[in-house]
Amino acid sequence: MASLVQELIEAGIHFGQRRSNWNPKMAPYIHGVRNQIHIVDVRESIKGLLLAKRFIEKTVGQGKDVCFVGTKRQARGPIEQYAADVQMPFVTERWLGGTLTNFRTIRERLKRLDELDRLVESGEMKNYSKKMESQLMRERKKIQRNLGGVRAMTRLPGALVVVDTNREKNALLEARSLGIPTVCLVDTDGDPDLVNIPIPGNDDSMRTIDVVIRELCDAVKKGKEGRATSAGEAPGAEGGDGAARGEGRGEGRGEGRGEGRDAAGAPRRRSSRSRFRADGDAVATTEPTEGA
Repeated sequence: MASLVQELIEAGIHFGQRRSNWNPKMAPYIHGVRNQIHIVDVRESIKGLLLAKRFIEKTVGQGKDVCFVGTKRQARGPIEQYAADVQMPFVTERWLGGTLTNFRTIRERLKRLDELDRLVESGEMKNYSKKMESQLMRERKKIQRNLGGVRAMTRLPGALVVVDTNREKNALLEARSLGIPTVCLVDTDGDPDLVNIPIPGNDDSMRTIDVVIRELCDAVKKGKEGRATSAGEAPGAEGGDGAARGEGRGEGRGEGRGEGRDAAGAPRRRSSRSRFRADGDAVATTEPTEGA
């Protein structure tokens, strides 16, 4: 923990924007002002980063993916490097409107990219005229540039990791409309209300972005390890559940029927019973007795 704090401070995570260019909503995360530049409270940055790591690890462990978004020049390198290492989707070139809200159309464009790739790999592209071949190659290059990072994303992500709320506002609004949780590195000129888990800090420093994305991708790795462990234990767990189900059925069919009849052998109805919701709370439901 101490080494992480030292690394973040050396990366300059505490340097915010100029005092004249701040967002008042970031006041709780600002420690003070130095030379007309806001200084971010590093304790708040660490708190947000640790909270984001726990959330991402839990999300990935549940079998969901995390999409990393950062189209500014400082964020492209770290996101492409670390997100590709953990095999997570990312957007670093340009956020196309409807990437989440119109995901079906995005998948259709990716199918088109697969078709063009097959033409190139099979050599059928050479059968077209020079003009048509040039047009198809330009189309392939454009789709690859804009959507190459989300090519393996066959469903909506479980969470969105964003760098700079001002630049990626469209992505955050789309995620909010679909109820997708968001994690964001927010500078002092950003709006933390657009994000579920803000990480206050300098979003213009390449070193800061590198450290934050690296830590979040480490959480992705741990989540994947937990996912693999759960998959390995699934067969045994299912067998145990099956045995429990069998015992439960036998008890319900034998003892339950005996207890549900009176001395004359007639069915006996209870005046009330309890059922359980998915959250575990008991809810009493009243049923009319026979005399009612």
